[in-house]
Amino acid sequence: MSIDKLHKILIKKKLTISVAESCTGGLLSSKLTKISGSSKYFKMGLITYSNNAKINILNVKKKVIDKYGAVSQECCKSMVENLSKLSKSKINISITGVAGPKGGTNDKPVGLVYIGIKKGNKVLITKNLFRKNKRIIIQNNTVKKCINFLLKII
Repeated sequence: MSIDKLHKILIKKKLTISVAESCTGGLLSSKLTKISGSSKYFKMGLITYSNNAKINILNVKKKVIDKYGAVSQECCKSMVENLSKLSKSKINISITGVAGPKGGTNDKPVGLVYIGIKKGNKVLITKNLFRKNKRIIIQNNTVKKCINFLLKII
């Protein structure tokens, strides 16, 4: 994971980034801001852990969560699209998933994480299944995946 490389590219290309995190609890925001000068690109990081936070802060429709669940492609898409409206960043990322070790179901097992990235008008939602059942490993793997996605799209 090359956060240093990402840092340099974001500054060079004058790109701004914002993040809405659930199961990673601010870990991605922390990684993105750990290097001095990150204020040139990092606009905001929201930890919308609860369903109420997703509804009240990110304006995810309650019916989306009721119908598909907070851990779903639909919720992740709504999170990233609404974050984009709030932040006005050039790149927006949303993360929602089951970090475990508890909380998984047959349909939504521990390690299931949706990552949404919106750059310009393009929205990409990926479904990921991290097999390790340790919470911190799932969270770290999610952040690595996000950083690698960012490096690919910029």
